[in-house]
Amino acid sequence: MNESGRVALSVVIILLVSLVTSPVSMKAVTSGSKALMPLNMSSTLGTLTQGNDTQVSNTITSLLASNLENRLKEAGAVIQLTSKLPQVNNTPFAHLLNQTLTTLHGIPKDADLQKRNLAQDILSEYKVLQVVAFIMPNGNVYIIEPYSRQQVLTTNNLAYRDYFQGAVKTHSTFLGNMITSASSGQRQAIIAVPIYSQENNSTLIGIWDGGIDFQILNKDLQKLNLPAGERAVYVDHNGLKIADSDINKSNIPESFADLQGFKNAINGSSGSNIEEVANGKTTIKMLVTYSPVKIFQNTWAVLLIQPFLEDKNNQR
Repeated sequence: MNESGRVALSVVIILLVSLVTSPVSMKAVTSGSKALMPLNMSSTLGTLTQGNDTQVSNTITSLLASNLENRLKEAGAVIQLTSKLPQVNNTPFAHLLNQTLTTLHGIPKDADLQKRNLAQDILSEYKVLQVVAFIMPNGNVYIIEPYSRQQVLTTNNLAYRDYFQGAVKTHSTFLGNMITSASSGQRQAIIAVPIYSQENNSTLIGIWDGGIDFQILNKDLQKLNLPAGERAVYVDHNGLKIADSDINKSNIPESFADLQGFKNAINGSSGSNIEEVANGKTTIKMLVTYSPVKIFQNTWAVLLIQPFLEDKNNQR
């Protein structure tokens, strides 16, 4: 990491410490590559799930919701705070887009190195993020890091994306829903921060954003080691799966939008239902415990799906 990058990220880390105050998030501040769960939480949750009790399931789901919220807070705080740095809130090489947008999908690799180096440092220090980008007010791509992602973009303008439109509409940090990346083809979600002129707060300079690495979230859930037949999933506002405790299904796109538990969570409720859940070509009766995760102008949900035992107290 270069000297300017170390100074900039040192400022960010100090501010993160003051902004993210829970013990779980403090671990993430001191080590971006570590999961936000305390080391003993996965074993605790794994033990709790053995009981398959509704109250226990509610507790587990609430803890998972807090973990996801902290993950998103960590990523959002990094993007928010670095958006205020002088090397981010200006575009001195925007004129190059007239020649390079259609060929390089942004400015050249060796242009605006201050911004690129900062983006690289963020990705190095905060593993929950897998891509950082700056987008012009009209949606044209300015930079993407890693640069290899910029090179293979399938579009030069991202104004159609929900995170771009959400950030512009709300004038605030916005969490997008699950999308297929135009550069990697992978599933991802973006946290976007609009940057406005300090002289005229209504003049948009651009969007500074970071893409969440779903594999980090998958690993968080898979550390639970849930019993066979049980699953915990993170889903976005549309019911599309973000992460899965089942390693064999974590990279398979799925929708949980038809579950009443999902609908309740998106409306802000926590609780549990007995529901028929798809199981191949059939359905099976399951206990679905749910909790909302409200952050950055959006609501995601945590679902814990367990086999339904008719007489839980006698089956324990």
